[in-house]
Amino acid sequence: MPAKPMPETTPEESAPTAEEADEKGPPAEGTAALIGTGTGGDVPAEAVAPLIRGIAVLRELTEANGTLSLSGLERATGLARSTVDRITATLARMGYVRFDGRDVHLSPRLMELGNAYLSALRLPALLSPYADALADELDESVSLAVADQDGIRFIHQATRRRAMSLSFRIGDLLPAERTAPGPLFATEWTAADWQRWRDRRAADPRDLSFTAVPPRTHRPDTRDDTFVRRTEEASAHGWSLDDQLIEPGLVAISVPVRAPGADRRIASVASVVSHTSRHTARNLRTTLLPRLRSTVEAMERELRDTPPPEPGPPPADLALWTGASKQQLGREFIESLARGLTVLTAFGEGREELTLTEVARATGLARATARRALITYEHLGLVAPSGRTFTPTPRVLSLGFPPLSRTTLSEIAQPHLADLTSRIHESTSLAVLSESGEEIQYTARVTTARVMSVTITVGTRLPAYATAPGRVLLADTRDEGALASVRSQGYALVDEELEEGLRSVAVPIRDRSGRVVAALNTALHASRRTPRECVTDLLPELTATATRIQTDFHAAARFTHVPAS
Repeated sequence: MPAKPMPETTPEESAPTAEEADEKGPPAEGTAALIGTGTGGDVPAEAVAPLIRGIAVLRELTEANGTLSLSGLERATGLARSTVDRITATLARMGYVRFDGRDVHLSPRLMELGNAYLSALRLPALLSPYADALADELDESVSLAVADQDGIRFIHQATRRRAMSLSFRIGDLLPAERTAPGPLFATEWTAADWQRWRDRRAADPRDLSFTAVPPRTHRPDTRDDTFVRRTEEASAHGWSLDDQLIEPGLVAISVPVRAPGADRRIASVASVVSHTSRHTARNLRTTLLPRLRSTVEAMERELRDTPPPEPGPPPADLALWTGASKQQLGREFIESLARGLTVLTAFGEGREELTLTEVARATGLARATARRALITYEHLGLVAPSGRTFTPTPRVLSLGFPPLSRTTLSEIAQPHLADLTSRIHESTSLAVLSESGEEIQYTARVTTARVMSVTITVGTRLPAYATAPGRVLLADTRDEGALASVRSQGYALVDEELEEGLRSVAVPIRDRSGRVVAALNTALHASRRTPRECVTDLLPELTATATRIQTDFHAAARFTHVPAS
């Protein structure tokens, strides 16, 4: 099906920039197969080739669980090594990837793209409290999913911590026919949707393109009408079961959450997921279905009664930032890739549908630049047009969200600790309060090479009040004299109190609500720096690093739970 026409523009708006002209041409061999053809057909003439290549790199990193070597990216995408180097350098400048030797790692800041989609969707913000409460009540995992063509994609997971954990990652894509939500979504499929499903099954009989599920162990009969029958039953009953279709032992039951309005279309599907050691599929229906239905009714009331939000603030000065980065890095920075990616961040809460003009205004980009990015995203299936407006699709979550949605605060902090240690030449650590609140526990650490160094390992516990990290953490909840000073000045300095000759300074790490959840610190021998020098030399570096950790932490925690370790 050809792409829908875009709003008319002037010849000046259609002309590519100098950089885009330099990068013009079809994607490298293999890239089109990697990223899919979106709405189908050839790559549009006005699509931004560097943006297509950048998306290909992000998709390959996602499929590789967040990490690939530069040579691995070259092989996976079919791009020239010089192109891979420039793309990854640009993504690193944006904070979307980081380098560790020759390996490239996805960074939590990349989640701002998926966050933009989830914010625009509103469903996680409105429905996740109900899913979390149901998971607590039933002591089972509960998920929310949306349709993504002939698959389903998860937008929320409320999981139970067990040795045998049953959950997928936010953003994971599953084939509709192997899930409980799939038949419910299929009740709204058109004839074209069913044909696309049959074509996909014929082309990928073992589901190898769905990396979140185990491949089929045998080639299914594409004439099998089991999924059609399950869809008919879902339409008649209003619920659907997955009896070990994904893998042995996994069972789930699903109920649709319908949007308000006359057509009552399915907005999302809520599922309870369990294991056959706890529930059979039949038992899920007889025991848990009534409670799931009750929760879904509450979800639908929430959708019906909650007024539309006021539009939040759009990104600021993105075009100026990309221009400055281009001037600083020169040819190594692909400005058209960076500007194209910023278009996705224009969407958000209260900005679920935007016109071309609104996208350009929100990002500070020229209409021509925004238009070509939207043409590219429509081709890739990342945005969907509707009249004069555009809406992000669930496929945006395929850009790094699944592997990053399982990150921890200690994993987020680790590369920042390494950078800090290399700058100040002192060992650095991240610590949290123990459950008792009387001790701190170190959850991340990077040491420096010195003959005489502070010996602390991850997992070490120390009395909270006697340490700089502990005082920073305690100051957030206790109103004592010394702690009040720590809270007001924003750091703690402990001078030879825990141990003679040991000097330590720490700063807080705050969550999105402003609560202190961890402390960043460095500890050193008193002979190396005076207390004043700790404040003048080390504190600014600690504060700057804490800000970087918080930026990544806040992006990761917007729609996911980020544990301390």
